[in-house]
Amino acid sequence: MNTTDTSPDLPVVRLTPKAEARAIRHGFPWVYANELVTDRRTRKLKPGTIARLEDASRTPMGVVAVTPESKIICRMLDRDPEAIIDQAWFADRITRALAHRERLYDAPFYRLVHAEADGLPGVVIDRFGDVAVVQPNAAWADVLITPLVAALQDVTGVTTVVMNGTGRARTLEGLEEKTEVLVGTAPTDPIPVPMNGATYMADVMGGQKTGLFFDQRPNHAFAASLSQGARVLDVFSHVGGFGLAALAGGAESALSVDGSAAALELAEKGAAAMDASARFETRKGDAFDVLTALGEEGAEFDVVVCDPPAFAPSRNAAEAGLRAYERVARLAAPLVAEGGYLVLCSCSHAADLTKFRNASSRGIGRAGRRGQIVYTGFAGPDHPQLPHLAESGYLKAVVYRL
Repeated sequence: MNTTDTSPDLPVVRLTPKAEARAIRHGFPWVYANELVTDRRTRKLKPGTIARLEDASRTPMGVVAVTPESKIICRMLDRDPEAIIDQAWFADRITRALAHRERLYDAPFYRLVHAEADGLPGVVIDRFGDVAVVQPNAAWADVLITPLVAALQDVTGVTTVVMNGTGRARTLEGLEEKTEVLVGTAPTDPIPVPMNGATYMADVMGGQKTGLFFDQRPNHAFAASLSQGARVLDVFSHVGGFGLAALAGGAESALSVDGSAAALELAEKGAAAMDASARFETRKGDAFDVLTALGEEGAEFDVVVCDPPAFAPSRNAAEAGLRAYERVARLAAPLVAEGGYLVLCSCSHAADLTKFRNASSRGIGRAGRRGQIVYTGFAGPDHPQLPHLAESGYLKAVVYRL
């Protein structure tokens, strides 16, 4: 393979005089469409084109990926204006990312690359042993998927690479949705993933996102520490999330609620792999309906967890999302036994911690309960945050003792 995928003779794109060049110099990774001089030549660039970025005075600032029709028109790839984005460049980025994860975990199950925070804008890679799932959520990564995957194999030794090209981010980049095996053979069975003493079953071909959410690992562990001898309810459970971690932590019982029969089936397989089936139940249905029904049934739990999807995926959806988080708290709080714990989570970057916490507290109050916050958690360290990019710190978990 020719490892040089971009020529040093790159097209040039230029910031407008009013653009926030200082923020970009100090580490902000994006250029918005209104900050770039979008002349005819720039508009003709193909999505994912690698270009050299200059400020308004024509001083080189680095190498960027350009998607002319996207609101994020440029993503900073390298601060070196002479950088060549080839297989060796990808290998350097992935090697750095791998060194961090290998220091954290003794088994190869983690998020290997967390997009901008790991220097690969729009690229997510989750690792499941010898299998890696790549989400190229930006056009440039779609264009350069071949050297990216070759570098991934060389650095990590994975034998199967799955491309998961689904999700809202790709739509915003004008990319088609597709899932395919790029290297190796598609797994025919779910992949067992050990985490916090539990076993999760990841469907990397047909499951949600990459098949498993590694980001909640530390919050699973904290909830499990509360669960010795406890009755646990896990709502929006996906493949067992908090419920299986609670069983590993000695829970008396765990009830997992989700709208997906396939996800609950994987959760049941995980419980069976842990020899915990006798303590595990599932209930399929809309989470709000099930929470309401459990309240009418007079059900009571020592630990209740609600880990919903992103109710506020954008700023425009923030207010509606916060009302939904408040409703979750209002319906869940009455199910918590006196002195029990309510774990509320949000993966919406548009709802920051303060707003999410306030909405949750309002919901608890509207349910006639009072609570003290005993823990605030975030994504695990395999999901590093880029200090300049609030979106990279999307996950929040707040634990109340009621």
